Amino acid sequence: MKFAAFRLRHGTPAEIERVRVGLVSTEQDNIAEYGVSTNLTEAGVLTLLNLQLAKQPLPATTTTHSLSAIQLLAPIPRPRRNIFCVGKNYFEHAKEFGTSGFDSSTSKPGDEIPKDPIIFTKPPESVIGPGANIVIPQQVSNAVDYEVELTVIIGKGGKGISQANAMQHVWAYTAINDVTARDWQQRHKQWFLGKSFDTFCPMGPWVVTADELDVNDISVKCWVNQELRQSSNSKDLIFNIPKLIETISAGITLYPGDIIATGTPAGVGLGFKPPKYLAPGDIVKLEIGGVGVLENPLVMG
Repeated sequence: MKFAAFRLRHGTPAEIERVRVGLVSTEQDNIAEYGVSTNLTEAGVLTLLNLQLAKQPLPATTTTHSLSAIQLLAPIPRPRRNIFCVGKNYFEHAKEFGTSGFDSSTSKPGDEIPKDPIIFTKPPESVIGPGANIVIPQQVSNAVDYEVELTVIIGKGGKGISQANAMQHVWAYTAINDVTARDWQQRHKQWFLGKSFDTFCPMGPWVVTADELDVNDISVKCWVNQELRQSSNSKDLIFNIPKLIETISAGITLYPGDIIATGTPAGVGLGFKPPKYLAPGDIVKLEIGGVGVLENPLVMG
């Protein structure tokens, strides 16, 4: 099932402002709106997850909208916690980044491939939805990069989750663009600041429940202005999803709706010589196989 958060493009101001959730049919190019009366401005599709965890039926659908008649939002418009992110989790990207001179986690040659998952976070305020502008902050950074990432949405929470049981805690998948200010990432050593500017976490276009995908074979691609830059598959992850869940939950309780971005493959702008950083007017398009397409333009702030 594909669940999305959205607003209407047309209607009264109150109708347009209200955040809604629905069941997406990509075959019929429409979305069936669920009859939910609660405020979904922050939770979005997590309202549906919470009903499922409580073993309650989903609300009846009320109206069907064409996808062209709605504005998709990030499926979780305002996550309750920081997004967990994984660095250097594809072999070729680990080499690409580890030899770039920007990687503070690599102390000597041969350290490019991490022995344990590298985890950092992005704040909820960085999240934007499909079509929203990624803002390059004027006079702050001139080295803004893209990173396509297959992303996990946690269903049942827990702590000390084993790899053997980890997939029982996955509710759904989506796509995230882990936008990064490379100059800040290098300057400040710890990656949080360079990863966390406002608008630096496009998410969407919706979530796809875990039963619909083979997590060991999901394509991961990114285009910039129709030029294919990144193309890989989840089978190439250094640390698979069960390992990531086990690692994070060893000391941190995971809650329903927590988000884990699993890392990006080779082909980021930093990896080109000279680097191909993003500029105002660029369009970044991500595609996660079985999930969908997430596209965002770049503007100068």
